[in-house]
Amino acid sequence: MSDASPQHQSPSADRPDFDTMTRDIADVPAVEVITTVAVHLMSAAAVNLGLAEDGDRHKDLDEARKLITALAGLVTAGATEIGSYHAAPLRDGLKSLQLAFREESVVPDAPGEGPGEKFTGPVHG
Repeated sequence: MSDASPQHQSPSADRPDFDTMTRDIADVPAVEVITTVAVHLMSAAAVNLGLAEDGDRHKDLDEARKLITALAGLVTAGATEIGSYHAAPLRDGLKSLQLAFREESVVPDAPGEGPGEKFTGPVHG
């Protein structure tokens, strides 16, 4: 008969060593932090607009409005800090989300009143 009992391991052997898996936040360039946060906001807004797979199940325009507004503030404030090379695609993504919100909304916002438009100005297709 063989002994099938698992060998005893120390509790730390069950957990990954996060110190070796992650970089110290101080080593991450600001442009990388800003663009990463922006991409996360874009992704979450897209899901809440119903643009993801199984979109209608996750659709929540109130949440999308908040995320798009936060994204607009970040992109507008951060654009001069991260440069046009990084800011241009973020602006394009933001505009696409703002237009998608306008299309999905049953009651359209007045020009300049849509999500994030207090930072970007009115968005037109």
